[in-house]
Amino acid sequence: MAKENKFPSEIIDLPSGGKVYPPDSPLASGKLEVKYMTAKEEDILTSQNLLAKGVVIETLLDSLIITDGVKSNDMILGDKNAVMVAARILAYGPDYQCEVMDPTTNERVTHSFNLADCPFKELDIELSGNEFTVTLPVSKSEITFKLLTGGEEKNVDRDIERMKKLNTQVIPQLTTRLKRSITAIAGDTEQGKINAFVDNMLARDSLHLRQEMTRVSPDIELKQEIEIGGELVTVEIPMTTEFFWPKAGI
Repeated sequence: MAKENKFPSEIIDLPSGGKVYPPDSPLASGKLEVKYMTAKEEDILTSQNLLAKGVVIETLLDSLIITDGVKSNDMILGDKNAVMVAARILAYGPDYQCEVMDPTTNERVTHSFNLADCPFKELDIELSGNEFTVTLPVSKSEITFKLLTGGEEKNVDRDIERMKKLNTQVIPQLTTRLKRSITAIAGDTEQGKINAFVDNMLARDSLHLRQEMTRVSPDIELKQEIEIGGELVTVEIPMTTEFFWPKAGI
């Protein structure tokens, strides 16, 4: 069911296909209804208060999502990215002009990307729920992990900010995220044991685990092959301020 909406809207697909969400979640359908942006949402984009708090994109997406019971932070990062791109296309069209680096000359060149050409990186495994397993190469431990939602990512950021205030010499950003992502070690879900395991994980095992997390994470591919200086090169599409704040031309 969707909220009452008097503005035009579109049903968009999610890269995860909804497979990582509980069956009773509206996101389990793998689709989301999003309305077209209005001047009201442009006010959100220019809110200095929201910009200062770092929540302008979440506030914008929450205003655009029509599907009942869904907030942007309920979604895993890849799905949230796809909704962000869809919202931008609905608002200003698929053309996105920005500067990229010429890998040959290291000079900045302007290029116009077609955001509608960005494909999904979809889940390539059978899955029922947000639970993945991997066996680490050195310790041979079986790790169960989940993909973090936007809300859980915010909790990680808050944990890291609290640690920064303690003026510690090393901020454990990597291990903090792993402790939130891992749900079991060889079937043991006790958080204290997970924390101890992460703190003592060998670097080779840590790298393998992070690579596996990246491999299975559905997302939208924000990179394209373009011609620069007569050569085809693959570049990341930079998320500049003009992604949601294109020049008005006035």
